[in-house]
Amino acid sequence: MTYNESLCIIEAILFASGEPVTLDRLSEASGIEKETVAKLVDKLERRYNVSESAIRVIRLENAYQLATREEYAPYIKKAMENKRQAKLSPAALEVLAVIAYNQPVTKAFVEQVRGTDSSGVINTLVERELLCEAGRLDLPGRPLTYKTTDNFLRCFKLSGLSQLPPLPDPDGQIDLTEISDAAEAEGYGYEDEESENSDSGEYSEDNSADSIDSEE
Repeated sequence: MTYNESLCIIEAILFASGEPVTLDRLSEASGIEKETVAKLVDKLERRYNVSESAIRVIRLENAYQLATREEYAPYIKKAMENKRQAKLSPAALEVLAVIAYNQPVTKAFVEQVRGTDSSGVINTLVERELLCEAGRLDLPGRPLTYKTTDNFLRCFKLSGLSQLPPLPDPDGQIDLTEISDAAEAEGYGYEDEESENSDSGEYSEDNSADSIDSEE
């Protein structure tokens, strides 16, 4: 197998997958050692950048995915006739922040931090694939825990959770502005409505909060 053939194999796998592919999966599927696969992905990324291609390589934790560059999003949306996704409310951004900085956590933990029922918000975020179930705790009632998804990382332009903005003060007040700016660009910014509907019914949201306390 030549070097160019190896490069084409990795490119083909990433293109056909349509979702993040881990280094282990790439190595197993291609029959190429992981160290070599990592170098091939780097080479593929440089090739796209040098040729000013509309395609780019994005990194999500220990996985890779092919995606189009941001500047072509309006044309793609128009071609696909996709409707713009509903923007996230301040309450939804609060819940995301609580879970992102403390995951995996239960719904009860989120509600303790926010001081209000969060069932509807969490259900909506799960539907939008920004959150997912992370298993159950070995406690009475076996409560479900939640964590953020790869889609969360993509929407907020993060390659990993380590890129989340640091907590700015000892009191743990999370300023949502930094991560919501990225969300605006993806159509996930603030919404003006004061309530949303979910499978669990209507729920009210407190739109006056600009920040939240992430401590228990």
